Amino acid sequence: MEKKYSLKVETEVTYLADKSDVTSDRYVFGYRIRMTNTGTVRAQLVSRHWIITDANHQKQEVRGMGVVGEHPDLAPGESYEYSSGVSLTTPWGTMQGSYQMLAEDGTRFDAEIPEFVLTAPRVLH
Repeated sequence: MEKKYSLKVETEVTYLADKSDVTSDRYVFGYRIRMTNTGTVRAQLVSRHWIITDANHQKQEVRGMGVVGEHPDLAPGESYEYSSGVSLTTPWGTMQGSYQMLAEDGTRFDAEIPEFVLTAPRVLH
């Protein structure tokens, strides 16, 4: 059975060695998000909520309107992609969260962003 309100979120992570500084405990990651409206009604992204956790279990919560300054409005089957980044003080961590969506019928729903791992490659000395 198809869901009326549903968004599929796929992620791809890249370690950005050129922007990182291991000696200063700065590990920078780029991530690409692809969201697809798998529901049966048009829906627009209103806001986002991220939970970023580093290897020391330090959590940082980020809330904001839209993504990269945009509020994608997706018809059923349509996709939207964007790229962003995050900096950690440890060589690995995780991100997860949700997008707050508004369907064309006025219904608000949360679309889960499944947890994904941020990992820097081992550095040989």
